[in-house]
Amino acid sequence: MRADGNLNQWAGNYPSLAAVEADIECQGSFVVEDDGIVVAYFACLPSPEPTYAEIFDGAWLDDSKPYHVIHRIGSLPQVHGIFRSIIDFCIERDPNIRIDTHRDNKIMQHLLLHNGFAYCGIIYLASGDERLAYQRKL
Repeated sequence: MRADGNLNQWAGNYPSLAAVEADIECQGSFVVEDDGIVVAYFACLPSPEPTYAEIFDGAWLDDSKPYHVIHRIGSLPQVHGIFRSIIDFCIERDPNIRIDTHRDNKIMQHLLLHNGFAYCGIIYLASGDERLAYQRKL
């Protein structure tokens, strides 16, 4: 999987098999194929996302309606344009989308802003790690 946005964001064995199995159980696990070859993976999961319950130094664009969360986007290094396809797919499921990324992942931050997401603030994972939070609401 592609990790050139931030090599430190997915440390250890993340995403774990348990995380992917949980995505599958929630019917939120998806792959992107090109000519029958899996070139990317992502999760698009319904709310609520526990780590999004509290946001710091900002606010969600809309905190009153259900939303979907995009997690664990990874692709083969030679594949391009995957992010836009993933966003389009997720927006068809729910126009209210949230996502977070590591502060060092400048590529993802650029892609989020370029694809209509607004920076909303900071959230903290269960581990205590900080993430920058974004939301796109049509």
